[in-house]
Amino acid sequence: MQDNKLELATFAGGCFWCMVKPFDQWDGIHAVISGYTGGHVENPTYEQVCQGNTGHKEAVQITFDPQVISYKTILDVFWHQVDPTDDGGQFCDRGTSYQTAVYYHSDEQREIAQASVKALEQSGRFDKPIVTPILPAQPFYHAEDYHQDFYKKNSAHYHAYRSGSGRDQFIQKTWQKK
Repeated sequence: MQDNKLELATFAGGCFWCMVKPFDQWDGIHAVISGYTGGHVENPTYEQVCQGNTGHKEAVQITFDPQVISYKTILDVFWHQVDPTDDGGQFCDRGTSYQTAVYYHSDEQREIAQASVKALEQSGRFDKPIVTPILPAQPFYHAEDYHQDFYKKNSAHYHAYRSGSGRDQFIQKTWQKK
């Protein structure tokens, strides 16, 4: 049996608590880590990132088996979790640390991500331009342990936050069958 090479996918989608579970549910996903990327401070803390002066965004880094789940599928899951037209943050979370971004780890990922943006723009699903940037991967720093798998550790808080943030309502309205 041949060993499969695992790959990384990194996405900033607003609050990282809300970005783990949607990916964690798929076969071929080996890990989903909450963390910070895109900034200029090494090993930032949650408090530093929330202050908005590190340049980092809350993000998730996904380790996946491309023989089981494609990068395109993972990217589709990402788009279904965010408002790609909002450059001020996501839902109730405002500021640069909550902005969306796709961080590519290869030229192939960059090309797939750019094509997915074009497809979203042409879909007619959104009445504003897609503003989520496609950027080269940068150092990724794991968030503190209490942020990892938050939806499992603090289920009631997670569900209340997710619903109260407006994310679930946006997803339902935007992606329901038309």
